[in-house]
Amino acid sequence: MPVLHTPRRTARLLLVLLAAAALHTVPTAPAAADEPGWTAEPAAGTAAARPGGARPYFYLEGAPAAVLEDRLALTNTTDRERTVTLRGAEAHNTADGAFAVRPAAPAPGAGGAGSWFGFGAAATVKIPPRTRALVPFTVTVPPAAPPGDHPAAVIATEAGREVGVRVHLRVSGPTLAALTVEDVAVRGRGAAAAVAYTLVNRGNVALAPELDIRAEGAFGEVPGRGPRAVPVELLPGQRVELAEPWPGAPVLDRVRVTVTVTAPGGAEAAASASAWFVPWRAAGATGLGLLGLGGTALAALFLLRGRRPRCGPAQGGAGGGPSGKPGARTPAPEHELTGASR
Repeated sequence: MPVLHTPRRTARLLLVLLAAAALHTVPTAPAAADEPGWTAEPAAGTAAARPGGARPYFYLEGAPAAVLEDRLALTNTTDRERTVTLRGAEAHNTADGAFAVRPAAPAPGAGGAGSWFGFGAAATVKIPPRTRALVPFTVTVPPAAPPGDHPAAVIATEAGREVGVRVHLRVSGPTLAALTVEDVAVRGRGAAAAVAYTLVNRGNVALAPELDIRAEGAFGEVPGRGPRAVPVELLPGQRVELAEPWPGAPVLDRVRVTVTVTAPGGAEAAASASAWFVPWRAAGATGLGLLGLGGTALAALFLLRGRRPRCGPAQGGAGGGPSGKPGARTPAPEHELTGASR
């Protein structure tokens, strides 16, 4: 039997077909504004740290005066040529512990690890469209370079955009893991309480610290913060100022807070500070109440003193002396002055 299509049914079928076509449509390419343009990463190597040969960073180690080599992979994901400039940079911690690199123009005479990098003629690279370029570079370790970690990065720049690839660079020799904890203080009260402290890397290797906060009050131990990793990679010779939330801070107590920090390699340090916890609002209200009560009591005392009866005149007549005669005055007693002439 033939199926009759009414105009309404035909329109409904057309809408269903259009919706199905829209669901199966694949966009041809993302908008150019959404594309990053190009990427920079370590070239795949035999000592890969990730499956498939990809490396999240460079790791280079050598003795003083050694020349270390590696390759950077630059990938152009657009349909136009890209011009990328390369340089090495020394890394450091910001005041709050973030990883950062030195600016492109270091101070004259600075001998940081950023000056050890060499790119030869490839310091400026032109990458054709949809092309991946492998750029070799070298790290020449100075003969007098001290042993330990020298954090650095390879910086790629194009049209104001910078991409940094970390370089874990170590000079062979004795290593020392050492740190100190300084400037421990308790800030804030209640739910906003926090323990502030400063970490200083006194050794020559990068550290991944672990923190433990304990508190002792006037009535015994106060809940602190158990051991936990500090989300900071503390580079050699760097100082960072950190704060740890303390939701278990007491309401009324005098506590001594001890901050203990450990790190792989045997590094350990501790420091303490004392702090008062007083609910100042409640104390203020109590003080005002006591002050008002004291004022009321003082006013009542003055009223009672004002209502006491006054004593009358002495017996023997008004203005009379002991003899009872009016006008008679009691002679004042004589006082002898020792050594005075008579």
